[in-house]
Formats: sequence, structure tokens, C-alpha cells
Amino acid sequence: MKLNYVDNLSLGKKRVFIRVDFNVPMDDQGNISDPTRINAALPTIKYVLEQGGKVILASHLGRPKGTPNSKFTLERVGEYLANTLKLEVTFFSDYLSDGFSKAIEELSNNRIMLLENLRFHPGETKNDLDFTQKLSEHIDMYVNDAFGTCHRAHASTTGLPDLLPIDRKGAGFLIKKEIEYLSTAIENPKRPYTAILGGAKVSDKIDVILNLLNSVNKLIIGGAMAYTFLRFQNCKTSNSLVEEDKLSLIKTILDKAEDRKVQVFIPMDHIVSNEIKPTAQTNYIDTNDITLDGVMGLDIGKKTIQTYIEEINSSSTIFWNGPMGVFEMEPFADGTRSIAKALAEHPGITIIGGGDSAFAIRKFGFENQVSHISTGGGASLELLEGKELPGLKTLKLY
Repeated sequence: MKLNYVDNLSLGKKRVFIRVDFNVPMDDQGNISDPTRINAALPTIKYVLEQGGKVILASHLGRPKGTPNSKFTLERVGEYLANTLKLEVTFFSDYLSDGFSKAIEELSNNRIMLLENLRFHPGETKNDLDFTQKLSEHIDMYVNDAFGTCHRAHASTTGLPDLLPIDRKGAGFLIKKEIEYLSTAIENPKRPYTAILGGAKVSDKIDVILNLLNSVNKLIIGGAMAYTFLRFQNCKTSNSLVEEDKLSLIKTILDKAEDRKVQVFIPMDHIVSNEIKPTAQTNYIDTNDITLDGVMGLDIGKKTIQTYIEEINSSSTIFWNGPMGVFEMEPFADGTRSIAKALAEHPGITIIGGGDSAFAIRKFGFENQVSHISTGGGASLELLEGKELPGLKTLKLY
């Protein structure tokens, strides 16, 4: 995929609209609890400023459903940016008004404008042409550095850049890094190549699993989705989450894996409980079969952990998406923590596919010890499924 990038654009004295992903978690007091996504966009923002561009930042936050909601304001993000960059940040709410153009013209090269939440307007998610044209009236250049939204055909990700020629639009440095790592994992991974997939449902990840089977050497399964695999193999699963109507998908996966000579690993022991809470009492089941009545498999057991770590250590490239259990609660955290630690200690290429896996790697303190943490769980999965992301398609050179 050959994209136009920000460092190929003539930005001096130009009004540069940068679509960023500031959809950051907030605590109950409205404070930013994890600024990772903001920090990831800083290199692109600084570059545009250094080139003499006038920076207009735009993002969404949460799901306000097309109407203003103070719970989802980006005002605190503006304060964080001002403190971090040591620059004045103008926060602009009514960017569809006549005053928007004047405010942009008054921007100096050492100031930034941050627009209020794009999703306060229904035209954003509907990719409405009138809304898109309003945004485009006052900009010269467009840069997308919001990888986590590139799988959405919204006004700010496809509608706006579609109105501009290729020499006036490009991707930022964050997207460049995402594409470099994820494309390598798809097209030219250093082998042996292992994919670790967890999470709740096989049906949510069937497309990415099938596509990964074209390139991986080993597939490791964890999380609740493992119990659908076990049920297919006639194992007892007690009250564990099983997609009874998706057992045929397991056959499709295993048949393709056999055809492609991909080794598939599923849990051989389990941590179980009859409740999901931080104070839950657990039992250890040392076989594939969960014979204890009324319990759910909520984490992988010690034998599975050891086997998975051995497979990780014998690999050169590892892609991980999805936890091994309910890692948010300590009784069920050991499997996910052990996988995260093994990846952190691995000398090869370790790619974390966003979402819960990215949260887990940070929760356990290993975020600086892996090769790459994707900022877009959904976008990274769709890319690995082989799909063309709308937000990237519009930035292609050819």
C-alpha cells in the first residue's frame, strides 16, 4: 500500500486540518486517565508546526450520537495539549459558524486550534456532504493520523479528503508506523510467525483468523473463544461461554489450518469459577474437560501458559490480539499477564493489535518492551482481514 505522507506535503503557511484520534479514556471527574493516543499524535503535530503550518486538530470522543454532550467534550484534551506542548491551544466549539474562518486566519504558527467533538454533529458519522463541505471551506491541507478511525467512512476520514487532490492530503507518522508493522506481519513476516488470538467470540474474529492462516506458522487460542474450540472437540465446558451455533466455523478454521500446515494450540487446563468478580473463589482444572458443574472457564491454566510461552519463545514474529481471560480481575489475570511478560522479554518482533491487548500490556507495565502497540483495535483487525480501510484508500498515491 503506497500512501502519501505528511512529509511529502508543502505545509508552509498552509491551514492544515489534522484528523487525530483523541478518543481517550476519562475518569469519573472528567480527567484523562490514559493519554497514550494523544501522545502518539504529537510527532505529526510538531512536524506540521515546524514546517510553518497552521494546525487545526479534529477528533471524536465517545459516542454522543450526533448531539452536544458535556460528558464527551474535548476541552480537557485541549488543556492537556497546551501543558504538554507548552503552546496556546484555542478550543473552538462552533466551527460551522461564520466565525470559524476568521479564527483560523488569526492563528499564528505557535498556536493550535482544537475543534470540539466532531460527533456532536450527525453529519460526521453519516459522512454528510454539507457537513464535509463546511469543514473543507477553510483548510488548505488534510492530514489523517487517526489510525483507529480509518476503518470508518466518516466525514472527517473519507468525505473531507475525497474533496482534495492527492498533493493536498496525506497520512501522519502514527499511521506510517502502523502500516509498516502491520503490513510486515501480513506480507513479509520473519518466521516462525505466531498469532495469539483471544477474546469472547470466534464469530467476531473469524475473518481475521482465516486471513492470518494464510501467513502464520502457529495459531494460539485463548479467552472465552477457546471454549467453542473445545466444545467442537467434544470436551466438557460446563457453563463456559460457547457459541453453539458457530461450531461449523471451528471446522472451517481447523480444516484450513491443516491444509496450510499451521499448528493450532488451544487451552489444556483452566482457571474456573462460578462468578466473575474480583473476590471470586477459583478452582484449577488440570485437563481439557471442565467436569466441575456450574463453573465457567475464565483464564488459561499453568500448563497452557507454559506451552504458550514455549511457542512464543520459538517464534520470530508474534501478533497478539485478545486477552487469555478476564484479566481485569486478579483471580483471572495470570494467563494474560504471563503472555504479556513473555512478549516483553522476547527479542523478536512483537505486535500488539490494539483494544484489550493494548490495555493489558499497559496495565502490566510492559508497554515500552514490545515492538509496536497499535492504536486501533478494529482498524488493525480489518487490515489483517485483508480489507481496504476507507480512511487509507483516499490517501493512496496509486
